[in-house]
Amino acid sequence: MASGRCCTFLEILLAIILPPLGVFLRFGCCSMEFCICLLLTILGYVPGIIYAVYVLVALDSDQYQREYHTLA
Repeated sequence: MASGRCCTFLEILLAIILPPLGVFLRFGCCSMEFCICLLLTILGYVPGIIYAVYVLVALDSDQYQREYHTLA
């Protein structure tokens, strides 16, 4: 379990430094979360950080993957 918390901590740290990078590591390059985060970061650095941290903390990537593969 410590490994999961460590990965989440590193993703959040990267999301603070460069918001799309943290989201990319969790959801991949062509996900809607990444595109929104990239757009918000281009429009303003702080909204990108807020969205990236929200996505990394609030969304469960396993649930996201199951829903994506069900729709595809």
